[in-house]
Amino acid sequence: QVQLVESGGGLVQPGGSLRLSCAASGSIFSINVMGWYRQAPGKKRALVAVITSGGSTNYADSVKGRFTISRDNAKNTVYLQMNSLKPEDTAVYYCNFEVASSYYETHAYWGQGTEVTVSS
Repeated sequence: QVQLVESGGGLVQPGGSLRLSCAASGSIFSINVMGWYRQAPGKKRALVAVITSGGSTNYADSVKGRFTISRDNAKNTVYLQMNSLKPEDTAVYYCNFEVASSYYETHAYWGQGTEVTVSS
């Protein structure tokens, strides 16, 4: 019904930048919340940033001041601008959308994941 496709991952040196994108297609009434999660080797999946339909944002303390989340509601797309990257940012990054099926119900969908490696 709904599919999320991610792009933008890759290999970058410490201090570099990457821009991740995630676009949704399928049967969509509205998208209440868009978010980015990451899972580093040996660690559990953790929230990185979220943005609401009204544009309010929230970030994990570890990325505040370095990452910026934004969305294009007309394109059902969320972005994550990643600056001043550190080796500890290395992880598989996943987008997650809370999609409204009615005025009262939502369902979560995940992207396929995109790898980000920060290394000299």
